[in-house]
Amino acid sequence: MSTAASPLLERLKAAYHYHAAVGNVRAIFITLLAAAAVAALTHLAPEEVVIGRLRELRPVHLFLAIFLPVAAATMYLMLRPRPVYLVDYACFRTAPNCRVPAATFLEYAKQVPVITDRSVRFMTRLLERSGLGEETCLPPANHYIPPHKYCTLDAARGEVDLVVFSAVDELFAKTGISPDDVDILVVNCSLFCPTPSFVDMIVNRYKLRSDIRSMDLSGMGCSASPISIGLGRNLLQLAPHGARALVVSTETITPNYYVGNERAMLLPICLFRIGGAAALLSTSPAKARFRLQHVVRTLTAAEDSAYHCVFQEEDEHGNTGINLSKELMTIAGNALKANITAIAPLVLPASEQLKFALAFIARKALSGRVKPYIPDFRAAFEHFCIHAGGRAVIDELQRSLCLSDEQVEASRMVLHRFGNTSSSSVWYELAYIEAKGRMRRGDRVWMIGFGSGFKCNSAAWECISPARDADGPWATSIHRYPVDIPDVLKH
Repeated sequence: MSTAASPLLERLKAAYHYHAAVGNVRAIFITLLAAAAVAALTHLAPEEVVIGRLRELRPVHLFLAIFLPVAAATMYLMLRPRPVYLVDYACFRTAPNCRVPAATFLEYAKQVPVITDRSVRFMTRLLERSGLGEETCLPPANHYIPPHKYCTLDAARGEVDLVVFSAVDELFAKTGISPDDVDILVVNCSLFCPTPSFVDMIVNRYKLRSDIRSMDLSGMGCSASPISIGLGRNLLQLAPHGARALVVSTETITPNYYVGNERAMLLPICLFRIGGAAALLSTSPAKARFRLQHVVRTLTAAEDSAYHCVFQEEDEHGNTGINLSKELMTIAGNALKANITAIAPLVLPASEQLKFALAFIARKALSGRVKPYIPDFRAAFEHFCIHAGGRAVIDELQRSLCLSDEQVEASRMVLHRFGNTSSSSVWYELAYIEAKGRMRRGDRVWMIGFGSGFKCNSAAWECISPARDADGPWATSIHRYPVDIPDVLKH
């Protein structure tokens, strides 16, 4: 860090601590006054509080009697978290010239000398069972032959310009908000951490204010979007009422084209596709479309990445079998159970909470011999946005949560149309539900993100104002969906 920046950093730290100290002193002062009021009232004789003898009370008693409820109400209003709202969101719209059908993807791979025929057969079988359609897109650099030679730093920045700036431009256009009105900026991207950072690139592009509070998250995986939403919510609690937070979720594909034959590494390059989303949060309900109810973060420790939980074999005919190991599904299941345990008391109706609590107590008392009770989350949510990480993940969550085909339709269709767009996939799913006209005022939405680690993070929303049209990433294709997705799609 430069010496010129150090004094500014020190002043920012001092200002932050001063703000926190003032807030703490204010709360402590009100608490002490309230305690003094309670102590004074306890010295009153019972007959002094009788209405008929109010005239005998001294002025100090009347003052305390009025001050006590006012102080309690003020302290409650000061200390309670402010509600946070989603003003609107926007997703990057993929262009036809970025489309990569399976045959094209495989042809590109064949041009890489290092990749063997056996690996190409593996990728072919994987794509046939992946649930991806023929319209998924890759960034421009991946369209050159051989693609890995053109995945440069400049090309990666070009992908950021294309994806992130397009989504943010559309968000500003939809909301009518000026960049000068943004108080907080949160960006998450796991695999590309350039200098200048994502935050700096966005600040410089839109000439955001010099006093903006910003945070750049990396390494959070596909579940990072709820983390960013939670961070934006927390930062808004420290900002003045009505402040706005811009949250950007994306993953940069360009610099991460794997050149090799390790199958666990070939899996993500077959599934991941270009995509990104931008969302605007605020503590003001004006023009808001959703209200944020809860954000829940859980982590299940695992020695290896989920992508290393893949095994495959070739039979005597050269056919490659692909399966996700039981280890992966166990890790994902444990992460999901931890998230369910955390969010269930917050969102479920009383009847489901009672069943869940009784099953939990019985399971603890009988050392796990009682089957875990999975609450009926359909009683708490009308819509589900499950991270479109792959067909197996969607299948497992549908089975575990007892969801209908329609309730996981958005996830399957996003995987088919856009592929795995990492942390932004839940926003494409929300856009699908709205484009289909299924969102109603008062509907509740559960976003569930899975990521490396193994993480399961979720966010719960309540709809205030549904979208008025099907504009967005689905504008040109929503009329063709849903589509039938066979178990094996021959290309």
